[in-house]
Amino acid sequence: MKYDVKDPSLAPKGKLRIEYAGQDMPVLRMIRQRFEKEKPLAGVTLAACLHVTTETANLAITLKAGGAEVGLCASNPLSTQDDVAAALAVEYGIPTFAIKGEDNDTYYQHINAVLDMRPNLTMDDGADTVGVIHSKRQDLIPNIIGGTEETTTGVIRLRSMERDGVLKYPIVAVNDADTKHFFDNRYGTGQSTIDGIMRATNVLIAGRVFVVAGYGWCGKGLAMRAKGMGARVVVCEVDPLRGIEAVMDGFDVMPMAEAVKIGDIFCTVTGDIHVLRKEHFEMMKDGAIISNSGHFNVEIDIPALENMAKSRRVIRDFVEEFLMPDGRRLYLLGDGRLINLAAAEGHPASVMDMSFANQALCSEYMNKHAKELERKVYPVPKEIDQQIAMLKLETMGIRIDKLTPEQVKYLASWEEGT
Repeated sequence: MKYDVKDPSLAPKGKLRIEYAGQDMPVLRMIRQRFEKEKPLAGVTLAACLHVTTETANLAITLKAGGAEVGLCASNPLSTQDDVAAALAVEYGIPTFAIKGEDNDTYYQHINAVLDMRPNLTMDDGADTVGVIHSKRQDLIPNIIGGTEETTTGVIRLRSMERDGVLKYPIVAVNDADTKHFFDNRYGTGQSTIDGIMRATNVLIAGRVFVVAGYGWCGKGLAMRAKGMGARVVVCEVDPLRGIEAVMDGFDVMPMAEAVKIGDIFCTVTGDIHVLRKEHFEMMKDGAIISNSGHFNVEIDIPALENMAKSRRVIRDFVEEFLMPDGRRLYLLGDGRLINLAAAEGHPASVMDMSFANQALCSEYMNKHAKELERKVYPVPKEIDQQIAMLKLETMGIRIDKLTPEQVKYLASWEEGT
């Protein structure tokens, strides 16, 4: 078996951490038990381009239990946990190509190493595998029946491909499942982003002005957690509905051009390019902290920051100081990449339990139904979403009510009025 990890001797440590995370992923564990019996992915080769974390490891193990031949590479150069990558390769026999801090060339070499397995299914976190297949590895397309996508950013890219008529196989948008974005994006991103910022800087959040760029589900979670830590939270938005929502949720809302004058900590979660750029850096206070929790580091115009700086130095792990000509110091965290994974461990296992249950069940769904699907981006089937929600409640020891036959009839009728 081929693999490329930082240090195979880290495998025992990684295995222990994978087992620890697995204890907090009961829904995925239930799916794995069924997969081991039924083998719904038998004969399938699956190329997964995901953040290589303890939670992802449990997903990969589940897919393998279902009969799939799984190859795994990183979906971000800074998101790999090296002990986990080693454990997957050495302890679990899963070809894994991921090293934390890998350069751009190595990053794409790893994607191609997984694609060399000639997959039937793809599983992405940011659509990089799909992008490489469609641009440089089109010879693989006849063998691919479908794929799944984990993130908002990836779904945006894939829907663009669909609109342009260039998407060559169907994709299920796992990100859009209610059991994914309501919880993973909101509670997972909120907590893990604060965790990453605090680990990188050791800064006190309370009393600071915390600027959140973007008020989608990730932004909502981040703003909520920053407020809970005692920060004064400012939200910057371009969508008027989200702007109103942020105001009614109790946050200050203003343009970024105003927020940069008062902000102490900045975090972008928009999925767009150059949300923080030259004119913003020019107005930031001395000591401002700049971070990103969106999928790509393009949300921050790092080349502009580099060009403006008089000098730069790494002053702490994952903290780079840029000295401006006027003496101000701006601090960029984690090279502008996902700070929750660059400086911390990403989302907690209990919330990824639902997200990766979606991935596992949608892979099974795609393997069964790909021939019926067009070259489009599809939502997660409602029955899968509902099944995962019910399983999660069950594992939490929580019960809910059921509609009575009378209530079902009433909701399905129109005859009864006031």
